[in-house]
Amino acid sequence: MTLRGKHLDIAASSAVNGRAPAAKAATIRDVAERAKVSVASVSRVLNGSDAITETTRQRVLDAVAHLHYVPHVGARSLSTSRTDTIGVILPDLYGEFFSELIRGMDLAARAHGKHLIVSSSHGDTEETMAALRSMRGRVDGMIVLSPHVRAANLAADVAGRTPVLVMNGGLDEGGRPAIAVDNHGGAVAAVEHLIATGRRRIAHIRGAAGNLEADIRAEGYASALVGQDPIIVEGDFTQAAGHRAATQLMALDQRPDAVFAANDMMALGALLAFQEAGVRCPEDVAVVGFDDVPLAALVRPTLTTLRVNIAEMGRRGVERLIGLVQAGANAEADTACEIVRPALVVRQSTAAAATAGSNPDQTAASLS
Repeated sequence: MTLRGKHLDIAASSAVNGRAPAAKAATIRDVAERAKVSVASVSRVLNGSDAITETTRQRVLDAVAHLHYVPHVGARSLSTSRTDTIGVILPDLYGEFFSELIRGMDLAARAHGKHLIVSSSHGDTEETMAALRSMRGRVDGMIVLSPHVRAANLAADVAGRTPVLVMNGGLDEGGRPAIAVDNHGGAVAAVEHLIATGRRRIAHIRGAAGNLEADIRAEGYASALVGQDPIIVEGDFTQAAGHRAATQLMALDQRPDAVFAANDMMALGALLAFQEAGVRCPEDVAVVGFDDVPLAALVRPTLTTLRVNIAEMGRRGVERLIGLVQAGANAEADTACEIVRPALVVRQSTAAAATAGSNPDQTAASLS
């Protein structure tokens, strides 16, 4: 290996190491030269334009295949003003809820020839902003799912002209395109169902303090109670939190005969704690969750819950955002907040003792 002036003799270096020099990647000009067409014609073929003859299209595709040409995404986005990429900012990437949500988003994105960039904010406003800034210029639009209204609204402001769809933030999104779950109505349905099954001492395992969904579900729980004061134990939407909360409830002088957990994972943690303590469900205590994650139908007893079709909500979010992107400047006219109404799914965890072995999955009508 020798140095010639300030340049390294790459050929000599490669020979010494027993490797041939790396082949130079083909460019769009190489494709145009081989296909004997203009660069503009190659670009039109690669962008799917109809303003090209079939003969020219085939020559370009043959040249692309022969040269193993890979279009430069950055250059293509400059010419089309589109990246065909959607940014998704979630509070967390862990757990069945977010797994189902991303699955629905991915299916919709693939169906439309789009790609996803997914980032987690860990429920923190500053991290939401950092994730958003990192995506600006790299995506055509963003979906922001935030447990805090402030973070969701800030995200929409910071995004500038990039379309933003807010998901799951709440029913009042300040005139922004949004999809929100009726958390209050779902919580009321859970408590009313427990009252209808004869439960009179109903406790609530709530989500993290300051989390908008947790706050609204707790409000719905309290508003639906009849003849009892609220019994609320703090949680954080994790299975471990549900287990701890159930242990606290069992230590009360007067144990509850029912528990409404703010999500399924805490409900499953509570079920485990009751089983470990020899407390029977549903005979001694009934349990209701929220979300209807896939695991809810697989545990025993199967879990009564409020069904939010999570994957479908993810699919709808992507399709709604694609519509905003395609609308361009006209997207400002779309300020609708779509409401997802949970449906009560009655399973074994709230059945009366005499019917505990009956139909494990009886779905009630959606909330009106």
